[in-house]
Amino acid sequence: MERIRNQEQNRHEEEEDDDDDTISLDEAFFINDNYQLTDFTFGSQEIQLFCLHTASTDFDLTGQVVWPGAILLNEYLSKNSEILQGCTVIELGSGVGITGILCSRFCQKVVLTDHNEEVLKILKKNIELHSIPENNCPTSDGLVAEKLEWGNSDHINGILQNHPGGFDFILGADIYIHSAYYLTFIRKI
Repeated sequence: MERIRNQEQNRHEEEEDDDDDTISLDEAFFINDNYQLTDFTFGSQEIQLFCLHTASTDFDLTGQVVWPGAILLNEYLSKNSEILQGCTVIELGSGVGITGILCSRFCQKVVLTDHNEEVLKILKKNIELHSIPENNCPTSDGLVAEKLEWGNSDHINGILQNHPGGFDFILGADIYIHSAYYLTFIRKI
């Protein structure tokens, strides 16, 4: 009987040791949020924002980096900024917000959208960065982030309710809209 008790106690101690060695990996373990403050220049406009320099392996987190299409779009917009003067813009798939932040230098109102909560966190952080007085961004009050998932009527309706005047321009760089959502989205916006 004593031997059985000793075996049982040893097994219990081994289980406790195994519990100490157990590693629990939640989804945050796989998210790279080591953002770096990065400088970008488009014409006479200088923009600083937090972003990753390499893409995540998760297709859902591609908005953490600045993609080549956004650089090209920003170069075009900085050279043709007169088309944005006083306008309202909604940017689809804003990611870290580089295009929307540039547009805010010229536009009356800019709504930046993304579908991923992790990306929205860094987007909002970049909006805050451009809302501080030292950055001399006079229209940063008109710069907001909203969640928008493709085809989600509640998100679209919420944006339209928050911005009843609609938008003069719909912008997006390096984005893909499935054809099933395109007409619904365009009709609503």
